[in-house]
Amino acid sequence: MKKTFIIIVTILLSSIGFSQNRDAHHEKIKTLKIAYITEKLNLTQTEAQNFWPIFNTFNNDYNKLRNQVSNTRKNIDVDKLTESEAKNLIKEIELLYEKRYQAFQKYMKDLQKVLPAKKVILLKKVEEDFKRKMFEEYKNRHGKPKEQH
Repeated sequence: MKKTFIIIVTILLSSIGFSQNRDAHHEKIKTLKIAYITEKLNLTQTEAQNFWPIFNTFNNDYNKLRNQVSNTRKNIDVDKLTESEAKNLIKEIELLYEKRYQAFQKYMKDLQKVLPAKKVILLKKVEEDFKRKMFEEYKNRHGKPKEQH
């Protein structure tokens, strides 16, 4: 089972490098992440059916909020900003961070309704492990910077 998973992951990772389409590239990574999380959490069929809608909804909502914060920061011309406008922007950014925190709290509560607490805790570790593996793969594909002499 693990050998099969490793082979599938290797093939999928290899095919990512040849992908010209950005959306296809993101879909392949998403597919790899789903397979990785499913295997590492050892989700039962019932757990998976209940888990993935919660996971996907949270990630979509969280990413939208993260993008709003990012866009708010990008569109700021500090030199032309009045003190009053700056204070309003701070309040707006604080509100967006508060919404992100509330979304995370809801996510944790919803997950605990469909997964054992240990799997909820394990999920964060599994996601971090996946990110690390993807970053390592990216570094390997794009080469390490050459040493300066």
